[in-house]
Amino acid sequence: MSTIQFTSTDVEILEQKIAYQGYFRIKHYQLRHRLFSGGWSKPLSREVFDRGHAVGVLLIDPILHKIVLIEQFRAGTIGRTDKPWLLELIAGIIDTDEAPEQVARRETHEEAGLSVTDLTPIYEYWTSPGGSSERVVLFCGCVDASQAGGIHGLEAEGEDIRVVVMDMKDAYVALTDGRIQNAFTIIAIQWLQLNEKRITLSKNGRT
Repeated sequence: MSTIQFTSTDVEILEQKIAYQGYFRIKHYQLRHRLFSGGWSKPLSREVFDRGHAVGVLLIDPILHKIVLIEQFRAGTIGRTDKPWLLELIAGIIDTDEAPEQVARRETHEEAGLSVTDLTPIYEYWTSPGGSSERVVLFCGCVDASQAGGIHGLEAEGEDIRVVVMDMKDAYVALTDGRIQNAFTIIAIQWLQLNEKRITLSKNGRT
């Protein structure tokens, strides 16, 4: 097994420009990088979808054993499904001056009208690093699910978000039968399946 450990200094940016700027941005790079066999790669042309970094938060009620999800329209699914509304975690983009925990609390209030407590880190990961710069920070947070429901979101951002409350066991079934189809929600709920007993025992009250 190779013991080579490359870093960012092993990448040479030959050219960088904005290929497209709209609701999102696409960057174009000409670059080369060091090779495991030694030397440098030939110059490569790559486009990167630059949409910023994001936070997702799985809302649970450890007393009622509920999960709070949201449902909203997703343009990326158009033409690929007959139902372009997805069940998802609360999520949002990290602004420059925000900590991920701040984003989790802000988005929970905006998208579900709830206050979140006891944020537990789950994972941090690159969503699709072959062509996207996005990195996601996932949390699990406690809410009072008895207060959850209704339609939420910021009108100025075109958000139309329905809150969905499910028993934890029903959420696991929804994962298995394919009703939950986006990656960070799948990852978070699978994490909860592995950690439910520990999490619900440690969070035996709302703070």
